[in-house]
Formats: sequence, C-alpha cells, structure tokens
Amino acid sequence: MTRWLILADDLTGAADSAIPFARRGLDSVVSWSPAAAGAPRTAIISHNTDSRGLTAGAAAERQHHALATHSEPGRDLFKKIDSTLRGQPAAEIAATMAHMKRRFGRVFGLLAPAFPATGRTTRHGRILVNGQPLEQAEVWQREHSYANADLADVLASAGLATEVVPLSTIRASESDLRAAFSLLASRGDVVAICDAETEDDLRRIAAASLPMSPGAFLIGSAGLASAVAALTPSTLVSTPRFEASEQGFLMVVGSLALASRRGAAKLVASGHVAHVPVSPETLLHDASERAAIGKAVAARLDTGQDVLVEIQMNDRPEMALGPSLAEGLADALAPAATRMGAFAATGGETAAALLSRFGALGIRLIDEIEPGVALGQALGALSCPVVTKAGAFGDDDSLGRIAQRLRDIRTQGNPA
Repeated sequence: MTRWLILADDLTGAADSAIPFARRGLDSVVSWSPAAAGAPRTAIISHNTDSRGLTAGAAAERQHHALATHSEPGRDLFKKIDSTLRGQPAAEIAATMAHMKRRFGRVFGLLAPAFPATGRTTRHGRILVNGQPLEQAEVWQREHSYANADLADVLASAGLATEVVPLSTIRASESDLRAAFSLLASRGDVVAICDAETEDDLRRIAAASLPMSPGAFLIGSAGLASAVAALTPSTLVSTPRFEASEQGFLMVVGSLALASRRGAAKLVASGHVAHVPVSPETLLHDASERAAIGKAVAARLDTGQDVLVEIQMNDRPEMALGPSLAEGLADALAPAATRMGAFAATGGETAAALLSRFGALGIRLIDEIEPGVALGQALGALSCPVVTKAGAFGDDDSLGRIAQRLRDIRTQGNPA
C-alpha cells in the first residue's frame, strides 16, 4: 500500500501537498495534533510542524521532533518546502538528512521545488516566478531567509552538498534519468537539485525516483507531490457528505499577498459577502472590540449571511507581528466556531491559529478546488467543511470561486 509521511512548515503547504493523493482515493489527513495523525491505516499523513516563522535552529529542532514522532517502517518521506523558499528549508532539509543518515546509514535527497501550475519553475538550479528570478517577486521582497535563490547556495548555508540535474538530463529517457539518480545516490549524503519547467518534467522526476530506495527521500512543493500522486494507483473510498446548513460560511483573509488582497476586494465588491475589516491595533490591543467583532460575526452567520473577515494592513507590514495577529483574530472569532456552515482561510498561519482555537485537530482532505486550494472536513470538535489556500496562489477570482463552492456545499449538502 502507498504510504507517505509529508512534513510541511505551514498548514496550507501541508494541505496542498497531500490533496493530490486524496483525489486519487487515498485516505489523506492533515495534522497538527498527534490525535489526528495517529491512525496507522491513513495512507497519507501530512503534518504541519508550524515552523515557517522560526529561526533556523528552532525549525531544525521541530523537524527532528516531527521525524522522531511520525516516521515508521514502510512509510516514505516527502519533505515539503515552500516553492519560494520562505521559512527555513535549508535547516529543515539538513535535519531530515541527519535523521535519515542515522536511520539508514546513507541518505539521498531529491529536490524539485517547481510548481508550474502556479508559475514557479527551476532552471540552472535557481527558482523563477513567472519566468523572472525569484528575487524580483513580491513574496521575496516582502520576506526572505537567504541572500539569493540559488538552491546550491541556499543548501550550502546548512552545510549540505548538492548536485544540479539539468533539464537535458531530466528530459532524457527514464532509464538514463534513473541511472543519473542512482549514481548520485551511490555517493551518499547529497541533495540532487532538479531543474523543472513543466508538469511533465516533474512527472519524469517522480517516475525515475520511485520506488524510493532506503535512505532516499523527496523534497519539493505541491508540484512534485502532484506528480508522485499521479503515479499512484487510484482507489475508491467513501467521501463525507456534508449536511446542508442555514448558517453562513466564514472566510478569513490573513495573508499579506497581493493576490489575496485583490481577491478579497473583488469578492466584497460582488456584494455576495458581508465584509468585516479588522485593524491590527484591534487584534493586538483592544479586547473589548475583539469581543464585539466576534459577536457581530456570529450573529451574521446565524442569519445565513456569508462573512469575509480581513486583517487590514498597510503597504509595509511588520512581519514579526504575524503570529500575534493570527492569535488575536482567533480570539476574536472564537464565538463563530459553532455558528458557521463552512470555513475558509488564506495564509497557513491564520488558518492554523483559527482552526486550533475552533477545536479542530486536523483535516480529512476531499478535493482540490484549484491548484493550492484544498477542501476537506475538519476533525475534532469542529467538523464543518474547510478550505485552506496559500496566500500568494491563485488570481483575483480565486476567492470568488472558493466562495461559490462553499455556498453550494452549505446550501446543497454536497462536497462535490
């Protein structure tokens, strides 16, 4: 049976890398609590280490702990990283290499971070966004952990040896590519950096790497995960059918990405949702106003209104405030936990904080609305439909499409 452990540094990444397996019929659960990840029959466990905002050392320690907790014989390893190198991927990959070295005596990492469906590609060992260097992208300008987006330099910062596998090798025959990977693996303690510009490139990489040999593991974004899942035999499983609800859905936009901000503005302009803007000052310093917002949102949901709550930020947000803002928003919206027909959030930090406060332990994945947008059922005290979306993914209409899908689910009781 196909069994994978996926380790991601944020919630949306954990979801979007596991959803391709769920679409093939494999029982797939996103977890951030051991209670949600403990069922050994679950084919795919995608665990959120919630380490995106940590220092390199702290992120490595959390990776070590997750590996010690969730690794088991017969379960292959996929280290999910952000396709634009946010967080501490080098430190987490180094921690994974050390774990695999201790476990198997030798280790080989195969890195392919491209996600062509969202404009992320890799050429000459460097990440591009819509054909331009990652260093020129909005997401890099807003936050980055490394001096540049050269993957060899990034991994060298954590003391890792690398070898770039160019497109000419990727696009050779499968036997030649498999032989190239085998040669690198025989050296041991090395990460192969694979160029990829298309989904077919990723399919070739996945096909030449499977089945995984002892001590080998995959590293990438949801693009590589999708390629691996596509090679997995599909199966038929029953999916949850949600009961229709007269209560509205709650959508929360906590991401700073322009794609999410523009999408929120367009959805609000459509008149299909009630817009509740919330200032950082309120979330950080005004408990009485937070309580009033929560009460008002819950009342709107009870009347069947769909509500969009948005953190209002200026053009130069203070990134260090992210966790505090997410916790403040979770505190404010706690009264909505039992009053909503469905829930959606953009930004992994925001989604994790709110779902945890609402009593969810994990998400059983059901479908992918569009690349990077996962639909599932909350596990734990919360059991409503849940959608998670990476903030920078999608276009101006993505939130509108999510809203329509959730509206259909809560009015018709059908997740399809």
